[in-house]
Amino acid sequence: MNKSKLRSKILKLRKINEFKKIKIKTDNVLFFLKKNNIKSRNIGGYYPCNYEIDDLEILNSLRKKNFKVSLPIIKNNNQMDFFEWSLKNPFKVNKYGITEPMLSKKCFPEIIFIPLVAFDRQLNRLGYGGGFYDRYIAKINKRKKVIKIGLAFSFQELKKISINKFDKKLDYIITDKEVIS
Repeated sequence: MNKSKLRSKILKLRKINEFKKIKIKTDNVLFFLKKNNIKSRNIGGYYPCNYEIDDLEILNSLRKKNFKVSLPIIKNNNQMDFFEWSLKNPFKVNKYGITEPMLSKKCFPEIIFIPLVAFDRQLNRLGYGGGFYDRYIAKINKRKKVIKIGLAFSFQELKKISINKFDKKLDYIITDKEVIS
């Protein structure tokens, strides 16, 4: 099955399962960070859309624990950067229908939570096909090492995802049921 058909299939599954209110528990993320000795306090998240796993509760909890939280903004040249964020800051909806913070201070997160359409056990991800995260990871890795954590529902797992030279592997995947590393 090609990537386009896989995306469509998984997105339908996410919509069907939306009413179940499946989530990743904040305490599990905090335990994961501590267990893996991840001390970075600068986290990039995302504003969930299209029935993605919701990371806002996790991000708010991390903020209360003095983490610096940022969200991505897609720029006109199909590049993405992260900007400081809090619930008090105003939002806008971009041309893709994605909620973004209004421009504030640019950040360079050390940990990035990445929404997934699908994933496999080899830490490969299937996104929406725009390459925004892959381009951002390639760009930021020239500046510093970033920990890439995919967030997904367990039912989004596929046996194998075919990848190309532009696709960036994740370091971890956290689902509602487990952590894959």
